Amino acid sequence: MTARRDFLGGVTAVGASTFLGGSGTAAAGDPGSDPDGPELRARNTIVAIDGHTQRHYDTLRAELIPHLGPVVVVENDSRGGLFTLVHEGRRESLWPVSDIFELAKSIAHVPLGILSILAPYLSRRIPNPPDAARLDRHDVDMVAFKGPGTNAWIAPLRAFGATLADARRHLDDARLPGRLDAASRRILDAALEFIAESVSRAAFDARSFEDFAGGLGEAIATDIEFAARAQIDGVAALMNRWRDEVGPGDWPGLYVVVLSIWTTSAPNQNSIIVKRFMDPATADSHLIDVATAQPPTDPVLVALDNLARIVQDNVAAELVFPHDRRSADALKGREDLLAREILHQLACPYRSSERPRGTAR
Repeated sequence: MTARRDFLGGVTAVGASTFLGGSGTAAAGDPGSDPDGPELRARNTIVAIDGHTQRHYDTLRAELIPHLGPVVVVENDSRGGLFTLVHEGRRESLWPVSDIFELAKSIAHVPLGILSILAPYLSRRIPNPPDAARLDRHDVDMVAFKGPGTNAWIAPLRAFGATLADARRHLDDARLPGRLDAASRRILDAALEFIAESVSRAAFDARSFEDFAGGLGEAIATDIEFAARAQIDGVAALMNRWRDEVGPGDWPGLYVVVLSIWTTSAPNQNSIIVKRFMDPATADSHLIDVATAQPPTDPVLVALDNLARIVQDNVAAELVFPHDRRSADALKGREDLLAREILHQLACPYRSSERPRGTAR
């Protein structure tokens, strides 16, 4: 069963013929070397089965989507997450997290913003960095693709400094809470000092950046603390309201699909929070984290499409494999059904596929 793979999905008999060598380029002795041969025709008819299977699978998925619910879709973003409740034919979407989250994270990201400008111009020889064993030298080689032989970094760094200076001038008017305000001043002042010195010298290196960023650990931690509190409070208030609106009859069946880029997907902060409001009996199986390369144009559709696959596979797993719990669990989860057999054969490459496991060769 390859329901979640696109290996030969939608292949027609003609397409399968090309895949199997019907283009006339097959090697001598291959069944595809004779486009009219009975073996190739027979193989095409077999491959056509999966094409039909995939089409029926896709039809079921498309027809199932309008019947999903209740579902909460979370699209992680710079504002703490766009939340959408899908229930009984209606949708409600909103950002529940206060702007303190975005303000705190924006300033905490300042060192990362500076490094993003400077990283291509680093020397590939970074002398004795802290935790040197944790720094992959090959990664450094790839990131430092321009090297230190140019001053092209000065203009973008100066422009970023102007953005930081503008924020620093208006910081009083932002009315941030006391500790957050103090930490933010510390980060901005240190960043402006580093930028001014680097531009003045027309030089920087990994050590000077480490000296700047290494002194901001406590201030960044304070900003993260305020961002986390804002997110917890906002999401908790929304999930409590939605739980009351959905009601005790439907809430235990709630699915939550959290969309995030891979680098923040395990564990994702919103996944941690929302799980506390799900039914404990179903939370582990009904909380779905989906990693995306980029934020999707239609996050709700992406979430519901993935959820439809999961729900129909949950049913298929138990009915297709009624006596094989391990295969059923694989079909219901993220494991490919071939994975376990591949691992077994790699561990024992001489095992005959026709010989029962554990039988001596």
